[in-house]
Amino acid sequence: MKALYQKYKLLFKRPAGTSRGILHHKETFFIKIEKEGKTGYGEAALFRGLSADDRPDYEQKLQWTVQNIHLPKTELFDRLKNFSSIIFGLEQAFASLSAQTPHLLYPSDFTEGKKNIPINGLIWMGKKSFMFNQIKEKIEQGFRVIKLKIGAIDFQDELDLLKYIRREFSPSEIEIRVDANGAFQPDEALEKLKKLSDYQIHSIEQPIRQGQLKNMAKLCKLSPLPIALDEELIGYPTDFDKISFLKQVRPQYIILKPALHGGFTGTNSWIQAAEKLQIGWWITSALESNIGLNAIAQFTAQKNIKIPQGLGTGALFTNNFSSPLYIDKGTLHYQPNKKLQLPIF
Repeated sequence: MKALYQKYKLLFKRPAGTSRGILHHKETFFIKIEKEGKTGYGEAALFRGLSADDRPDYEQKLQWTVQNIHLPKTELFDRLKNFSSIIFGLEQAFASLSAQTPHLLYPSDFTEGKKNIPINGLIWMGKKSFMFNQIKEKIEQGFRVIKLKIGAIDFQDELDLLKYIRREFSPSEIEIRVDANGAFQPDEALEKLKKLSDYQIHSIEQPIRQGQLKNMAKLCKLSPLPIALDEELIGYPTDFDKISFLKQVRPQYIILKPALHGGFTGTNSWIQAAEKLQIGWWITSALESNIGLNAIAQFTAQKNIKIPQGLGTGALFTNNFSSPLYIDKGTLHYQPNKKLQLPIF
């Protein structure tokens, strides 16, 4: 068995606005494993500035990984437990290696084209007019759940956008999720949540920065609208006591990005902990290429999905890989007769 890795820069079709700034490109890494004439592929989807494994020695660890690919899996993954995105890439690559075809990792009714995954339409931050046009576009495309990135423009302008949606569409017609990416200050967050709740919001992701557990627990208790933890879950190894953590904070939802939350193993662990405490969850992508998104979609389709997921990022890049995935009327579909384009290296 041997392995290689390759760096790849994904280029956004248009700059993507977040509360952390404007994204023009997204760096990622591909892993290839070869054994007995078969090849498996995975994406180690590092997210600069957000991943807990965004460290100076990241590529050094990737190099160590491909050089030690022959180690027993338990030992290999244990020694990578602080490198969530590499675990994510390796899980894909091993599943791909074992599959009948390299891109069919987790067969299901979804990969046979018999079932689809409901998803939200993502509205990026920007000027009010830009966000307004995106909202109209998503609704015209048939999305019934839209997610707005908030926290970068004037808060009143953001409320005006929500007011527009609610003037045109009731909560039964359009579900609204908002994602603050930690943009609110703890002393102002509750008041802002009260104002947001006037527009029948489904939930808000990460209203304050992660790492302020007492403040977050207080918000989860007092908030008039449901809170979903996202960045708060980043950086914990798969053997971390997730139930104790969730009991302390008591969010209404958790949002799971396999590349950031311990790969598929870590994601499963978070889901099990949440369900024991009757906390809702959904899975979302973290700006992976279609290599990683293909794997996440197949993994998600195996789950008992109860609400729309966040897997609509496949069309963001100019240099993505052609894929069996496509979106129609707010749902993600899989074309079983179309292959995933794989990286060449």
